Amino acid sequence: MAITFRKLFVVHFTTIIGLCCCFRKDVNPVENPNIPAIAKYFTTKGRYEEVNPYLIEDILAVNRSILQPPSSQCREIHLSAIIRHGTRYPTVKNVKKMQKLYELVKSSASGKESWLREIKNQWTMWYTDDMDGRLVQKGVNDHKHLAVRLSKLFPSLITEEKLRGGLIKFITSSKHRCVNSTLSFKAGLTELWAITDKEFDHAVNDALMRFFDQCTKFVDEVDKNPSALSEVDNFKQGPEMRRVQQKIADRLRVPYNTITDDMAEAAFYLCAYEFAIKTVNSPWCRLFDEVDAKVMEYANDLKQFWKRGYGHDINSKSSCILFHDVFSRLDRAANENKSGQQVTEAVTVQVGHAETLLPLLTLLGFSKDKDALTSLNYATQTQRSFRTSNMLPYAANLLLVLYDCGDGDLRLQPLLNEKPVTFPGLSEASIPLYQEVKEHYGELLQGCDFETECQLFKNPA
Repeated sequence: MAITFRKLFVVHFTTIIGLCCCFRKDVNPVENPNIPAIAKYFTTKGRYEEVNPYLIEDILAVNRSILQPPSSQCREIHLSAIIRHGTRYPTVKNVKKMQKLYELVKSSASGKESWLREIKNQWTMWYTDDMDGRLVQKGVNDHKHLAVRLSKLFPSLITEEKLRGGLIKFITSSKHRCVNSTLSFKAGLTELWAITDKEFDHAVNDALMRFFDQCTKFVDEVDKNPSALSEVDNFKQGPEMRRVQQKIADRLRVPYNTITDDMAEAAFYLCAYEFAIKTVNSPWCRLFDEVDAKVMEYANDLKQFWKRGYGHDINSKSSCILFHDVFSRLDRAANENKSGQQVTEAVTVQVGHAETLLPLLTLLGFSKDKDALTSLNYATQTQRSFRTSNMLPYAANLLLVLYDCGDGDLRLQPLLNEKPVTFPGLSEASIPLYQEVKEHYGELLQGCDFETECQLFKNPA
C-alpha cells in the first residue's frame, strides 16, 4: 500500500469573497432572506450548517452533554474521524451544464420578474472549467471550524500535547480538495494553540480513502455500467421530474422541450453552489418551490442509493478495506489500553469524499429503510431515512469514540455529523460495549476481504 508523507505546506487556495453571516437560530429559513427556502434539500451540495442549524448562530458551538457515557468513570481513549472534504467548486461536468442553462436563459427566457431580470442583466457566469472541484474558502473554514469543535467535544483526546507528541494521525485522499481540507483541519488546531514552531505530517492513502477506484467489480458492474442506475434514468423520465421541468419552463417562458433533466439539475446546482460557496440566496433559486426541491433531492438520493448505497451489494463491500482499517485502529487502542500502555494513536483523522463515507455508512447499516428507493415509490418515501441532505453535506463526518469505563468495560459511541446515532441492530444502548459491536459485525470482521469482494470472477471453492 503506497503511502507518501507530506509536510504541512502552504497551498494556494482559490478564494471567494463571501463570508457566512450569523443569524438567530429561531429564524425560520423561509423567513430569512439570506437562506433559500429550499436549502435543506441540497443533498451532497448542502452546507453543514443546514444539518446543524445551531451553527448558524455560533459556528464553534458544541454540546458535550450529547456524549453521555454510561458512567462518570468513562474516559475517552481513542477517536476515529472519517470526514468528507469541505465545500468545493463544481466539477467541469457540472460547470458545462450550468453554462448551457445560463446561455438558454440569456438568449430565450422572457418575463418581467425581478429575479429573472437579475439573472439576465446582473448575474454573470463566473464558474470556469479550471475550478473543477477545488476547495473554496468556505471549505477551508468548514474544516478549521470542525477541528476546533472536535477539540472542544473531546478535550482529553484532541490536545496540543497529543498533537505535538504525534498521537494525532492524519490520512487523506490525494485529491486537492481532500489534501487542502486536511491542511485546513490541521491549521484549525495549530491556530487554536498558536503553534508556529512545528509542522505536522499527513499521509496520502488512496487505497483507503478512494477504495472505490481500486475495486474492479464496483468499477465494472456499477460505476461504468449504465444499467446499474436504470432506476435513476427511469425517475428522470417519470411524471415527477417532467412536472418540475415544465414548471421551470413556465417560469422562464421557454418551450417545454428546451428544459431537459440536465437543465433542471444545473438550475438546482446553481442555487446550491451560490449558497454553499458565497452564502447568497441566488435568483436561480426562484426556479424551484419546495415541491420541486423535494423531487430534485429524491433524484439525487436515488443516484446515491444505487451507485454508493444499498442498491448494489458491491457498493458497500468496496469499503471493506476502510472498515477493517477502522476496527484495527480501535483494536490496537483497546489492546494498548488493556496492557496499561499509552494509546499510541489517540486520534485518527481520515479525509475523503462522499463516495468514501456513504459505502462505509451503508456497510455499517445506517439510514436503511424497509423498502429500496425506486423510480416508482417517490410518494411513499417522504419519511425515508436515506436522505443525503442529512447524511452527506460538505464536511460530513462519522465519529467513533472508544471509552474505557473501568474494569475492562470498553464502549464505542458512533456520531454522525456530531450527533449521536445508534448502531443498527444495537439500539438497546446508544453507547454499547465494544465487544458487542464487534460481535454484531462479526461476519464482516471475519470476512469482507477487499481483494475477494472486488475481484470480478470468484475462484471456485
